Amino acid sequence: MYIVQIASECAPVIKAGGLGDVVYGLSRELEGRGNTVELILPMYDCMRYDHIWGLHDAYLNLWVPWYGGAIHCSVYCGWVHGRVCFFIQPHSEDNFFNRGCYYGCDDDNMRFAFFSKAALEFLLQSNKKPDIIHCHDWQTGLIPVMLYEIYKYHGMEYQRVCYTIHNFKHQGMGGVETLEATNLNRPDYYFQYDKLRDNFNPFAINFMKAGINYSNAVTTVSPNHAIEAQTSEVGCGLGHTLHLQKEKFTGVLNGIDYDFWNPEIDPYISHNYNWHDFEQKAYNKKALQERLMLAHADKPIVAYIGRLDNQKGVHLVHHAMYYALSKGAQFVLLGSATEPAINAHFQHEKQFLNNNPDLHLELGFNEELSHLIYAGADMIVVPSNYEPCGLTQMIGLKYGTVPIVRAVGGLVNTVFDRDYDQNLPPEKRNGYVFYDMDNQALESAMARAIDLWYQQPEQFQQLAIQGMQYDYSWNVPGAEYLEIYDWIRHKW
Repeated sequence: MYIVQIASECAPVIKAGGLGDVVYGLSRELEGRGNTVELILPMYDCMRYDHIWGLHDAYLNLWVPWYGGAIHCSVYCGWVHGRVCFFIQPHSEDNFFNRGCYYGCDDDNMRFAFFSKAALEFLLQSNKKPDIIHCHDWQTGLIPVMLYEIYKYHGMEYQRVCYTIHNFKHQGMGGVETLEATNLNRPDYYFQYDKLRDNFNPFAINFMKAGINYSNAVTTVSPNHAIEAQTSEVGCGLGHTLHLQKEKFTGVLNGIDYDFWNPEIDPYISHNYNWHDFEQKAYNKKALQERLMLAHADKPIVAYIGRLDNQKGVHLVHHAMYYALSKGAQFVLLGSATEPAINAHFQHEKQFLNNNPDLHLELGFNEELSHLIYAGADMIVVPSNYEPCGLTQMIGLKYGTVPIVRAVGGLVNTVFDRDYDQNLPPEKRNGYVFYDMDNQALESAMARAIDLWYQQPEQFQQLAIQGMQYDYSWNVPGAEYLEIYDWIRHKW
């Protein structure tokens, strides 16, 4: 099968969050299964050019229709760790991708509307005929619209679109000017409720809603998040749209890259290990205590790795620090705040607790250190308010670090409570789960984990080993996406 992925990110060359990891990991898995996979990306001035090999001219005279004229673009091709990537570079006074950033500009909607138009124009002009066009998030939501309203009449009638939503919070909005710029025009037609009109703003079109309505299949990044998006505020106003399109909407759990997150081969940890020689993990705990100047005490280490913001349940992260200390555990935090007030609060806590031998707060992000924390900690807490998929808990499981998670999103699909999960036998359970967003719920799960570590260490070790035996690589999701691709090729 010939698959083209179109996205605003691909790790490690363009990475602002988990989207980049997913685009790269899924592409590699699909290619490893014998498919031809190519990626189309914006050519940002600030991307990591040192991760591109063999960058060369691919299509130098791409003219992209825009408003009443056209914008001249160059398309370059290179290999990003083995993946074939095409980078679109517009030559325009708008400087769409020469901003020194990926996102955050006032005209982001127009920047990515142009990118979507340019990607389709490149496929058309270069005579590429993929079986599947796989688009990601709001930035590419207009692609299926333009494909089925314009480009199918110019020789692209057989392409089918899978559209994956990674974060419902950011949906992309536009107005009549977006329709004019992309040559869709006809506002009376596209501003109908069953087309592009935002569900709550009658004067705006919604890029994500456009992608949902026009694509052949819609996915999000975990089965449980797909249910939440239709039935709760997690869908951010798109629940009704998803319900109307439920026959083509499903959740496919993200995978993680076991070439990068794997204690057997990880170059960033003190001692490599797997579940067969689990005792080697203890050397990483000692190395972590030494590096962070924690007391060399026979205590469990509870860790938190991730952003410090409301989505991640920051108030519970704060409470987890003090509760871990009160239960005779050590606590390690690695993360950066997205808001000044949250950052100031944790900076104050860092100074206040600076001399505590059982706690370390690392405010910022350090990739190398994160590996050692995963390997050295005994437990990792993930108390998210909402979590579409979550990678932290899956990485923790691979490293034998028992997750303590809130029952939302993909956390429900990956962590199964040792004491209370009735759907799995005890030998298949791998962590601790709590439901409410209050301190008592978090304490209940943390207490069960810490008490097991102290009182029944052999059983705690067995729980950690059971987690390591789970396969959350791209193997299963890769197969699921190929089934979706086959379905839309034959259904439509």
